[in-house]
Amino acid sequence: MRVNNVTKAYIQMHIAVLLFGLTAILGKYIVFEELALVWHRMWIAALGLWVMPKAFKAVRNIPRKRILTFIGIGIIVSLHWVAFFGSIKLGNVSVALACMGTATLFISLLEPLITKSKLQSVEIIIGAFVILGIILVLQVGSAFYGSIIAGITAAFLAALFSTLNKKYLQDYNSLSVSAIELSAGFIFLSLVIPALEGGLHFEDYSLLRIDLYSEYTFLGANIHSFWYLLLLGILCTSVAYALALNSLKHLSAFSSGLAVNLEPIYGILMAIVLFEENKELNLAFYIGTVIILLSVFVHPLIVRRQRKKKK
Repeated sequence: MRVNNVTKAYIQMHIAVLLFGLTAILGKYIVFEELALVWHRMWIAALGLWVMPKAFKAVRNIPRKRILTFIGIGIIVSLHWVAFFGSIKLGNVSVALACMGTATLFISLLEPLITKSKLQSVEIIIGAFVILGIILVLQVGSAFYGSIIAGITAAFLAALFSTLNKKYLQDYNSLSVSAIELSAGFIFLSLVIPALEGGLHFEDYSLLRIDLYSEYTFLGANIHSFWYLLLLGILCTSVAYALALNSLKHLSAFSSGLAVNLEPIYGILMAIVLFEENKELNLAFYIGTVIILLSVFVHPLIVRRQRKKKK
């Protein structure tokens, strides 16, 4: 049976979202700290995009002024990933993904400021429910407060770079823009890491990191972290992003938005199965998470209904 373009697009989008959800799981497995982890992810993902002929050629069509804009956005992306993986390292996958659900609230606040659009009353109401969800999530205990702060910071930065991309991406090639942003983030981290840590410690950032518990090493490297990094950089970043972009050719923004909102659900379910994180968290956390995720799902439904009434 032949699969039509829309059905194929749905499949591609859900595979991409599942891979995005797997990002948090891999972040838990990889032994590198958040700075080193993001540093490796960015150069691997950027390289994966630059080898695509379309991404490399289309850069010529981007004005220099706009390239500088995308470089700035790439720095924000790198900080977002550091905060996100920091949230996982400080707490766990479920807490980090629950906090990422607040990105919708931040987008509703940032978009009017950046794109000069009008703040909608429905977004204020949805924001109130998200705040209620955060309050319940905080009941998980003080041991997770660092993780929650890092997770909410990651959500804010995600909302910021998403809104900026929406404003400036326009007709430029998405793969080229992504390659520029990821490369800029990698270069930025390469410059700031030595300043933050008093030098770039080779043993902490190199793929030659020694695994004392395994005889199988790659030039002295932890072979497990090496392969996880490749999965993270290529499969969960370059490939996932390419699938998501391709699916957008046949899906509405509404349909794709609903699919993307499944990322925290996929990630939390995987964390429960793989890490049994449900034993670490209380009922209030899950009630708060459900409120946040329901708010995220309800928001586009209400917006869609309002648009239909105006027609």
